[in-house]
Amino acid sequence: MTLKTFTFKTAVAAVLATLSLAAAAQQFTIKDIRIEGIARTEPGTVFSHLPFRVGDEYTPEKGALAIRALYQSGLFRDVNLTENGDVVVVHLIERPAVATIETNGIKAFDKQEVEKSLRAAGLAEGRIFNSATLDKATQELRRQYLAKGHYGVEVTTNVSPLERNRVRVTINVDEGAASSIKEIHFTGLKAAKASELRDVMQLSTPGWFTWYTKRDQYSREKLAGDLESIRSWYLNRGYLDYRLDSVQVTIAPNKEDVFISINIHEGLPYKVKTVKVEGEQLGLNDQLSELTKPVKIGETYNAESVNQVSSAIKDKLSVLGYAFATANPNPVTNSADHTVDVVYTVDPGRRAYVRNVFVTGNTRTRDEVVRREVRQYEASWFDSDKVKLSRDRIDRLGFFDEVTAEPVPVPGTRDEVDLKVHVKERPTGSISLGAGFSSSDGIILSAGISQNNIFGTGNSASIEASNSDSTRTYALSLTQPYVTPEGVSRTIDVYDRRVDLDDLDVANVMYETLGAAVSYGIPVTELDRIFLGAKIEQTKVTLRGTRGSGDASPERYWDYVDNFGKDPKSIAATFGWSRDSRDNALAPNKGRYQRVSGEVSLPVLDLRYYKVSYQLQQYWPLSKNVTLAFNTELGYAGAYGDKEYPFFKNFYAGGIGSVRGYETSSLGPRDTNGDNMGGQKLFDFSTELYVPLPGADRTLRAFGFFDGGWVWGSGGSGSNQGTDTSNVSLSDLRYSVGVGVAWISPLGPLKFSLAFPLNKKKGDDVQRFQFQIGTSF
Repeated sequence: MTLKTFTFKTAVAAVLATLSLAAAAQQFTIKDIRIEGIARTEPGTVFSHLPFRVGDEYTPEKGALAIRALYQSGLFRDVNLTENGDVVVVHLIERPAVATIETNGIKAFDKQEVEKSLRAAGLAEGRIFNSATLDKATQELRRQYLAKGHYGVEVTTNVSPLERNRVRVTINVDEGAASSIKEIHFTGLKAAKASELRDVMQLSTPGWFTWYTKRDQYSREKLAGDLESIRSWYLNRGYLDYRLDSVQVTIAPNKEDVFISINIHEGLPYKVKTVKVEGEQLGLNDQLSELTKPVKIGETYNAESVNQVSSAIKDKLSVLGYAFATANPNPVTNSADHTVDVVYTVDPGRRAYVRNVFVTGNTRTRDEVVRREVRQYEASWFDSDKVKLSRDRIDRLGFFDEVTAEPVPVPGTRDEVDLKVHVKERPTGSISLGAGFSSSDGIILSAGISQNNIFGTGNSASIEASNSDSTRTYALSLTQPYVTPEGVSRTIDVYDRRVDLDDLDVANVMYETLGAAVSYGIPVTELDRIFLGAKIEQTKVTLRGTRGSGDASPERYWDYVDNFGKDPKSIAATFGWSRDSRDNALAPNKGRYQRVSGEVSLPVLDLRYYKVSYQLQQYWPLSKNVTLAFNTELGYAGAYGDKEYPFFKNFYAGGIGSVRGYETSSLGPRDTNGDNMGGQKLFDFSTELYVPLPGADRTLRAFGFFDGGWVWGSGGSGSNQGTDTSNVSLSDLRYSVGVGVAWISPLGPLKFSLAFPLNKKKGDDVQRFQFQIGTSF
């Protein structure tokens, strides 16, 4: 052994001996643990992270574990352990708390929503500040901007210290300009035109209205949806070999221009060769095969029709209780002759019955109000038709913005489901205001207060007050939809209506009707209801001037007062029928509403008359959101028992709710002075095309309309003096066209229309602009 080797080994041994003695010195039994430096953190929180307690043996390894655990808690920015004899002292410096968070420059997003997303990322007032959390939050904010096409966005942060170990976090955003799509280019097109594919896309290049629709602003989510729309376009035309080869999105150096290139392989279209239904068909083979008729053999394959058949088969089985039946279409292609065999594989699953019906989302409306409209009963077989009917009946209440009814499997069972009915409530109380202007009526003001769901009971009440130069109305109405458990409804009305015919250019006469009515609605079917009731009225007629003078009321009104007195009274029986199959009471997209209403006076007081009207509303969905609507009203009235028909029961046409573009009640026969008379026969109609405004609530819709209508009387003169106005002639109709906007807003119903008369004749009074405003509470 050399001297060098001996010296090295001796040195190593000495070092090891020294380390052993040091380790032995650091190992001791803990008599106490002291915490220093905490202000907000509870001592118990610190102790919970220590791997030792009083009485335990302390070692350097445990000290290292303690330091690591306290750092990992995220509560402290500096941790140190020292030993004072047999006492362990934990020295801590706490991380600061977030006192306030300020955001500047945010315009593309709702500021409150941004702060909510920051909280979700862990950055919120009162929480411990962590720079890593701040980085995560700002990266998420930047990601949201990039998703909206703001590629030039810059997000900077500033952390300012405050007293009591707190900080102020400031997030400054320079949004930059939103990136605009300059070009959408397609390659590989043979059968399709680029313009056809662009028509099915949400994204587009800048146009006349893209400043509002924002369709020219790039979004990855929208592009993904557009690519799926393009795929559907090809599959609906039989291109089963279609595939998307690539998509390139290029951002210009200015970070404001985006170029999209889509490379497509089209292939050739396929024709349907055979259609088969396989699988467990429950003995309904013929009925299920009958449902495949939309997919026609020999015609080009259409994915929409194929999926329609699949839905029809599932609906057929779900009506029988098979809530989760499937009928998956499998197109088997033959590339040699470009034909396809469509095979539906049916799996009904197990028949299920409904265990419970749950109602959620109703914060104001009582459960029973929703449940009494449900036609899918508990402890009975599941029936999808009854579920749909239940959903539609709840929706037609008008209390909810959204209604869903979905079966949910019961865990641990194979033949039970729960029906979950979820509603999203809307304001049902409103203070309505109406205003208008016409040359004959001046400024028209109206106001009303109504609550269609009093205290969540489903009952409704309304008070109306309106006043203009020609009319004044006070009315109170109360409706109870369920007077009996079977659904018999009751409506009570009390009203005071005054009409000054002079201001309507009818005659220098005023009448005021005081009345009260009660009506019961009796359900006959799920869609049909009949109405029976009675009303009592007294109408005070005020004539003006001296009989026979030039400015006096017309002679026919003096004769009427001579026959019936100045305040004739009547008791009338009322009747009606309605049928409502609309999918929504607020903004229907499909369905029909019909109503017949009538009244006939009883031969016990002064008047002998009858009056009946019929209304039809029909809605056709031209697409998911575009709706064609048609409304018409027919009216017929007369007297019996050799009595004269009361003039204040006449029909009138013209104005909002009738033929827009003409002044209220201005259409129809006129007397020799040119005053409107109203009439006993009415016909009017309106055709409207509703189109939703892009990016808005589904109830915010623009519409174009075509109106027409007229009333015919029993005497006097029409537009051409000397003609018999009792004869119904469609050549008398007045027409108008126009545009407008309607919205069931959170503040109430809004409606604006601008009309243009098409065949205005001499003497007709025009009123082009009309609007109604409502405010909810």
